[in-house]
Amino acid sequence: MKTFLSALSLLIITSCSSSKTTVSKSSDRPFYVGTYTRNDSKSKGIYQYLLKKDGTLQKVGLKATTKNPSFLSFNADKTTLLAANELEIDGSGAITAYAIDNDSLVFKNTISSGGTNPCFVTTTSNNYVLAANYNSGTVGLLQLQDDGHLSQLLYTQKHVGKGKHDRQDAPHAHSVWTVPNSNQIIAVDLGTNQLWFSEIDTQTNTLKPTEPLLLDMAEGAGPRHLTFHPNKPYLYVLNELNNTITRVEKNNNNYTAKESISTLPDAFTGENTSADIHISNDGKFVYSSNRGHDSIVIFKVDPDNGQLTFIAHESTRGKTPRNFSLTPQNDFLIVANQHSDNMVSFKRDKKTGLLTFVDTIEAPRPVCILFE
Repeated sequence: MKTFLSALSLLIITSCSSSKTTVSKSSDRPFYVGTYTRNDSKSKGIYQYLLKKDGTLQKVGLKATTKNPSFLSFNADKTTLLAANELEIDGSGAITAYAIDNDSLVFKNTISSGGTNPCFVTTTSNNYVLAANYNSGTVGLLQLQDDGHLSQLLYTQKHVGKGKHDRQDAPHAHSVWTVPNSNQIIAVDLGTNQLWFSEIDTQTNTLKPTEPLLLDMAEGAGPRHLTFHPNKPYLYVLNELNNTITRVEKNNNNYTAKESISTLPDAFTGENTSADIHISNDGKFVYSSNRGHDSIVIFKVDPDNGQLTFIAHESTRGKTPRNFSLTPQNDFLIVANQHSDNMVSFKRDKKTGLLTFVDTIEAPRPVCILFE
């Protein structure tokens, strides 16, 4: 571990005063942007932007210099920001913790993620931290301490198996979620083509398998992310490889995969991989991003059975929309276009679910958007 931290310390430098721009305390809504810093990227780490009242976008500046912060998350009370550093040092990736101090991110520490190329991090209500490590097919368990520092790695859950697609030759943990109003954890593994169920054992600080142990997706689907209906027993699993969304019904601790619906137009024949999925806070609309078709697809949710009906595709006005976010008020949607180095804002109609283009702004290799 000392070697890991020593090597990583050369890569991470906090930039608490990297920008002299002060965030407005009016109706402007600040958000953080995680980026890729590798290859030909001009990015240096985590940035902050503003969504103005009229939907236009404004850059605030660099907030933390760090390598490949490809996914960002807050703890429950939003006093700490966590970044998944998608890299390999001494055989492991990293999770970095920053205290949020007014307009600054104050570096706390960096700890091994429990695997290689972590692409997702989240925090539970009692401050356990879960990291999905794509290349190693593992989920790392840590804990956020009262002083804002991350604990050492507590436990590593290793996935086994593979799917039928050529990108499913080994486990590839892509995201991990806490089931609402439950202690249950769902890890989504693109490589094994399954959802993995467990819970955190707070006595032993481990992940303990629960029933059901696994839920299979359709052959070659490649599950990536999911979203929970806010008030109905449904979740929607986004499948990256076959570009579908699968509705899953939850009955107590029983989960059943139901119908799947394509995220693409019938006539589209190009290459595409689905990337991100979110549901509106009223549970009426589901949104997903297509990388290749370069669009946000919009579905209406049936209030009786949760089934999805296609409404429209909206161009992201950029290339490779890896991640997008609805504002907390759900009145705007912001999308990060990784390979055209821009972000785009859309006004959202809460009655129809449709999106209207408002603004675009330059951003270096943006791949994650996190609203304060």
